[in-house]
Amino acid sequence: MRNGIFYLATATAVAVALSASPASAQKKYDTGATDTEIKIGQTVPFSGPASAYATIGKAQAAYIKMVNDEGGVNGRKINFIQYDDAYSPPKTVEQVRKLVESDEVLLTFQLIGTPPNAAVQKYLNVKKVPQLFAATGASRFTDPKNFPWTIGFNPNYQTEGRIYAQYILKNYPNAKIGILYQNDDLGHDYLTGMKDGLGDKAKTMIVAETSYELSDPTIDSQIVRLKSAGADVFFDASTPKFAAQAIKKAADLGWKPVHILDINAVSVGAVLQPAGLENSKGVISTIYGKDPADPTWKDDAGMKKYLAFMAKYYPDGDKDSLFNTYGYSTTQLLIEVLKRCGDDLTRQNVMNQATSLKNVKLDLSLPGMSGTTSPTDYRVNKQLQMMRFDGERWQGFGPIIEDTGASG
Repeated sequence: MRNGIFYLATATAVAVALSASPASAQKKYDTGATDTEIKIGQTVPFSGPASAYATIGKAQAAYIKMVNDEGGVNGRKINFIQYDDAYSPPKTVEQVRKLVESDEVLLTFQLIGTPPNAAVQKYLNVKKVPQLFAATGASRFTDPKNFPWTIGFNPNYQTEGRIYAQYILKNYPNAKIGILYQNDDLGHDYLTGMKDGLGDKAKTMIVAETSYELSDPTIDSQIVRLKSAGADVFFDASTPKFAAQAIKKAADLGWKPVHILDINAVSVGAVLQPAGLENSKGVISTIYGKDPADPTWKDDAGMKKYLAFMAKYYPDGDKDSLFNTYGYSTTQLLIEVLKRCGDDLTRQNVMNQATSLKNVKLDLSLPGMSGTTSPTDYRVNKQLQMMRFDGERWQGFGPIIEDTGASG
């Protein structure tokens, strides 16, 4: 009997120990995470040549405020630290070092822009700090072999360039193509994608290509050069300020090519309105999310959630801005990853969760589109649809195009 009591007591003690150990084992933290807080850092061009993107950061901060008001993520509030880097890589380096070494964030989220992300990519990978959902589509940010701690969010620029090339070959097989591109990884990737997509025809179809620097005050001379070369298709691989200048200058010159604009510069408020809505009519690009200005989505549940969020948490923001829908969607995905981390808030687990997404559908994803990643494929968005500006809003056309090839 005494032996029976001994064994029962021992078994009970073991059972209690086993039931307690998983709970304690699940709580794993790296710098920047505690039982009550998750520290996340970001740089945003609140000023400078790419300040049109500032609203993205504002929308993201508003979304995180909403999450915190609703109790946070798994009971933890997010401490979201944002610094202005003015889209200047040296400033990005300074601010990201501050985030990592002084603020001690768990991860960086949505650092905005290709040059800023490139400036800190090696540093963050050496430090093994997640460069999560970088706001760029350059191929170097979806390269798990060389940069395992970096994952981009935007569709791959080379993929996008190849899609435009396919569109041109099908609809304008005899086109004379003029290309404007930003002289950095963003522009170079688009140029590579376009040439790859055109294949052997690139040499004969591309009649002129010209670049600009972020520090350039205008691109008037570049537009004059492309027009003078006789281009009747204009591939514009630029960012908002310069895209608006390009549209306006082309109109001033009376040059009316088929104008294909990259996905980074499709904002109606930040690009097309300043350039002139009539001047912008007919511009072609791609999309991978619902457009609030499109009446197709007026009864859509996801769109209703977005509009309610904007009304309550970012009332000063332009609800129709694709930059704000981008900010909403990227932050929704961030929260999804953090939820999946549970009580294992280590930097490694953040990357594990971000690189094992399966058919994730966000509120503003187009029907038929979802996000999937793997340890060997860091591309979140691999599906696009063509769209055309009608003078008032963007209108999607054609099928959803999915890129299943290599990320580069």
